Amino acid sequence: MMNNFKIAYYTRFISALTLFFLLQSCTDFLEQEPGSQTSITEQLATKKGVLSALNGVYEALEEDVRGGYTVYADVQGGNLKFSPTISGSSKGLITVPIGIENIYSFQDQADDSNFGSFYDDSYDIINQTNLILEYVDALSDASETEKKQIKAEAYAIRAYTHYLLTLVYSQAIDKDASGSQLGIVYNKITLKSGLVYPKRETLTDSYSFIIEDIKAALDNFSSGSVLTGPSYSYFNSTNSKALLARVYLSKNDWQNAFDAANDVILNSGVELMSSANYIAQWEKTDLPISETLLEFSVPRDSGGSVGGSLSSYFGYFSSTNYNKYVASQDLLQLFETADIRKQLFLEKALPTLKDGEFVNVNYYFTKKFQDNAGYSAFRISELYLIRAEASMELGKTEAAIADINSIRTRANASLLKSTDDLEGALLNERRKELCFEGHLFFDLARRHKNVSRNDGCISLNCSLTAPSPKFVLPIPEKNINLNSNLKQNESY
Repeated sequence: MMNNFKIAYYTRFISALTLFFLLQSCTDFLEQEPGSQTSITEQLATKKGVLSALNGVYEALEEDVRGGYTVYADVQGGNLKFSPTISGSSKGLITVPIGIENIYSFQDQADDSNFGSFYDDSYDIINQTNLILEYVDALSDASETEKKQIKAEAYAIRAYTHYLLTLVYSQAIDKDASGSQLGIVYNKITLKSGLVYPKRETLTDSYSFIIEDIKAALDNFSSGSVLTGPSYSYFNSTNSKALLARVYLSKNDWQNAFDAANDVILNSGVELMSSANYIAQWEKTDLPISETLLEFSVPRDSGGSVGGSLSSYFGYFSSTNYNKYVASQDLLQLFETADIRKQLFLEKALPTLKDGEFVNVNYYFTKKFQDNAGYSAFRISELYLIRAEASMELGKTEAAIADINSIRTRANASLLKSTDDLEGALLNERRKELCFEGHLFFDLARRHKNVSRNDGCISLNCSLTAPSPKFVLPIPEKNINLNSNLKQNESY
């Protein structure tokens, strides 16, 4: 039996190669109880052990997206600015939150990347899914239906995590849709396979592997998760199709994006929230909104207390207790006066230091992620906007306008009638409807649009002209140094 020290040593080394990562999660994968360790083989030899592992993967994924990834796209794109410091020597000053200083200025450093942990943790999650997939077929105490469901969820998680990595580390698809630029390392093998030195796939091949995994998941899903807990917290056939639609959109595969989004809209049984309930739905505590397809719910201890939530970024609790991220006027000015989505912002006057004096300045906190909010990975509104974009690119202008107007009608906004700058109208609708849900910067990159941050920008670099190598982050240098086949992104 390999002892715990050896597992930690070898997996830390392999982690540096970006291929195999330490097998541990919030469930203490290798720890049954204090002082008692078990091998990976023993842990994954039973259904109980595999389900514990799968649950741990979900917890690790929730933690991964709840990290800096949660605010990355909205900070970089200009939806978010920062509230004043509450106390201390910097009281009243507007400062960049610790941990994003370099990425905020589009100057992340390969030797000390602000996103280094996201890179490592993502491949850690991927390796855990690979181990589950390696052992699940041999389970003697699980039915074939249960084994297929476990595989389906593992494939979906592996696809989703790789997809997030393409967004952060790969330039968006070329305008000619060649996809020949660098993608990511696509990891399908485990610790037991031995040391290899992987290279990055092309972006086209990366997407192909992601789609292959999603389709494998769809081939294996049964009627429900094998895990206990809220069903909206787990991958299923419906939200995996939503992921497929998003991947096809990133790939500029318009017909398949349309078909996948249309399938979810017509067959999921999930409907757009009504105008009457829209604000109340977002204001709910604990439960997600009704149009959620997948939410990574926040972890709770045995007493029901929350271990962390998105309110740690967006929460407002009192004038002396609030968090760092608030809406910019760049975003707020896009909403029409009658648009009910304007009601999703908490306007609060906070003391701000200006010219050596404290003055009250109004800041706007989002109501979307107060209290115990989890990360909203997919909801039905996005699928309407995916279908609209695909229709636009396929020349189905009226269908595109109809889907945009489905969102605008619900919001009590004026209907879109003109086809002048339909792309701009679509991007603005995505920006308003999906704000703070992790889309804006990636939308701009995908559509090859410039970044322009105005209100509240405190960086030396407040804009980014497309194309630019700074639309992606550097591969952490420690990984590059240990793998000569791993090519760094341009300019890092």
